[in-house]
Amino acid sequence: QVQVVESGGGLVQPGGSLRLSCVVSGSRFAITTMEWYRQAPGKQRERVAAITTEGNTHYAESVKGRFTISRDNAKDTVYLQMNDLKPEDTAVYYCRVQDFRDFDYWGQGTQVTVSS
Repeated sequence: QVQVVESGGGLVQPGGSLRLSCVVSGSRFAITTMEWYRQAPGKQRERVAAITTEGNTHYAESVKGRFTISRDNAKDTVYLQMNDLKPEDTAVYYCRVQDFRDFDYWGQGTQVTVSS
């Protein structure tokens, strides 16, 4: 049974930083793409960042230059370093991963609140 567990969310002031982590366990198959999504109240879930096994990355325009996605393949872990946080970054952040069969798995989410 595959488990995806996020951590690192919390309350931070505008301009602050947070680092999210997502650990995948229980997968019998290699994890390929790892992604971060977020969903703010009353809004659709949106993809924030993605990283392939080779380390190729993609970012939403709204976070380019402020967020950095990285991964540790040996630990099946993906990170999201978030700098210069803004109130509009407030959301529940979810981790989504795919295995090489293109099966995908989601975590339960971690709340990020940016407020003074």
